[in-house]
Amino acid sequence: MERSSVQSRASQVLHNQGKDELWRWSATDLAHGIRTRLISSREAVESCLDRIEEVNPVLNALVEVHAEEALAAADQADLAVKKGELLGPLHGVPVSTKVNVDQAGHVTTDGVVAFKDNLAETDSPPVANLRNAGAVIVGRSNTPAFSFRWFTNNDLHGRTLNPWDKTRTPGGSSGGAASAVASGMMPIGHGNDIGGSVRHPAYACGITGIRPTIGRVPGWFGPPDGDQSFSGQLMSTDGPLARSVGDLRLALQSMSAFDPRDPLHASVPLIGEPLQKPIRVGLLRDIGVATPSTAVNQALNEAADQLTEAGYVVEEVKLPLFTEAYRLWYLLVLEEFKLNISLIEQYGDEGMKKAALHYSENAKEWWGENPGVTDYIKGYARRGTLIVQLQEFLQEYPLLLMPVSAEQAFEQDEDIKSIESMRRVMDAQWSMMAIPVLGFPAISVPTSVADGLPVGVQLLGRRFREDTLFDAAEVIEAHSQIQTPINPR
Repeated sequence: MERSSVQSRASQVLHNQGKDELWRWSATDLAHGIRTRLISSREAVESCLDRIEEVNPVLNALVEVHAEEALAAADQADLAVKKGELLGPLHGVPVSTKVNVDQAGHVTTDGVVAFKDNLAETDSPPVANLRNAGAVIVGRSNTPAFSFRWFTNNDLHGRTLNPWDKTRTPGGSSGGAASAVASGMMPIGHGNDIGGSVRHPAYACGITGIRPTIGRVPGWFGPPDGDQSFSGQLMSTDGPLARSVGDLRLALQSMSAFDPRDPLHASVPLIGEPLQKPIRVGLLRDIGVATPSTAVNQALNEAADQLTEAGYVVEEVKLPLFTEAYRLWYLLVLEEFKLNISLIEQYGDEGMKKAALHYSENAKEWWGENPGVTDYIKGYARRGTLIVQLQEFLQEYPLLLMPVSAEQAFEQDEDIKSIESMRRVMDAQWSMMAIPVLGFPAISVPTSVADGLPVGVQLLGRRFREDTLFDAAEVIEAHSQIQTPINPR
């Protein structure tokens, strides 16, 4: 976006809403307003803290709010502006971090009672990058125990509610981040994703979220003095949640700086060569696992029409490789997760214990009672073949349009009601697992409201071409019927 247009918009927002509602502003507008001294970082942070005080007691999205620390950081940000210092892209902008990553001086609980005193001495890579970009961290967002459910509830911090409907999940595991951003507590929330934990909460709460290419955003998903799991290295990534695609661009830029602690980080430019036009988009509705609901199908139709009007060529496709990738997740990730089952049994809450059992019972249909090392090795070999197949497909169709989930936000705890209800949830979430196995970038973008709940679509693109996802997502966003932030309902 042109700098002059950002300045004009920020000035117009200030004229229309005044400084009392800075919590409504986008991160892009706040960053520009702060660096031009139209507003101060302190004013922005105070506005968000006031909003947190108003709505967080209802939603329980943030489990830590450190007002004094945030205000001190905001004052330092304002001083840097006055001194004419070099400013980062998020200078002075309020953000949140997820309680499953290290933030110096704060506990990394991961939603587990036994970890309530797990004080971090240093910032994890994504937190360090946010700080280096000038962001002001105002709080820590909730997650399910061990960050391994699509429902954000745990015995240590309690349940996070969806601001659209308290009876529905805000998603997981970054449900606290999504609920906070959607309700206006801050414009950008940090999340991470190995099975949909950025994309699904964004979808459930009517905001945007991107799972970057593996290696784009540096992270560390192991113990400070231990080893990172194989699936963590190859499939888990940090990513931002926001109320607009423009803010996701800004956040991804801020989070992507090199950090030597990530074994796979690649310093690849954020903008690549223009795609040959017209850009072909494959529309993938159903892989034979879960039939999309009427609302989801309608969202796909609307997005396809909007992209077509913008000059894209959208064609329905079939890609059975996603069925394989979905099921492979339950071998490659879940079998590693079982190595921690003693921790789950000893320290997990009842919800996590039931979820782990239900995952395992359903996965037996594909992988048997106890998959062996040979199954595991063959699974990774097959993963490589599927990646090649998708890469070849994306040469012809650089973008894929698909569901985030086959259903809208589930009723609370639908995963632990029974083994059968978990299977329904798992199948509806097929793209949440298939994409991490394959390692490609994907973005969740809201489209409309159906039966009082948000619905949206997902776009997948070539590796390290998040810029092409942003471009297409902004076309869909321009027609979105969802307006956030919203008041809890």
